[in-house]
Amino acid sequence: MTDQDSKREVTIEWHVPESIVNRYATNMVVQGTGEEFIISFFELLPPLLFGSPDDLEKLENLTSVRAECIARVTVSAERMPKFVQALQLQLEKAASK
Repeated sequence: MTDQDSKREVTIEWHVPESIVNRYATNMVVQGTGEEFIISFFELLPPLLFGSPDDLEKLENLTSVRAECIARVTVSAERMPKFVQALQLQLEKAASK
């Protein structure tokens, strides 16, 4: 068997299960190791603003809010250019609407 005989295209059938939870990412962090990129998506919910005047005064001293990691994706360095290209294409489509 030659190399050409062993190569054939197989169609990918993209499936997103109905049970998957869709979260809104307000922030992300991208880390590169040289061999791969780790992309972490975070959801930041602002603090609720209700209560007594004393409770609201405490917000003036607020120094941080928690951003919860809702997904983490690892992409190989060799696939990252296509990943960026796909994002760029969708960004351009959205901007032209």
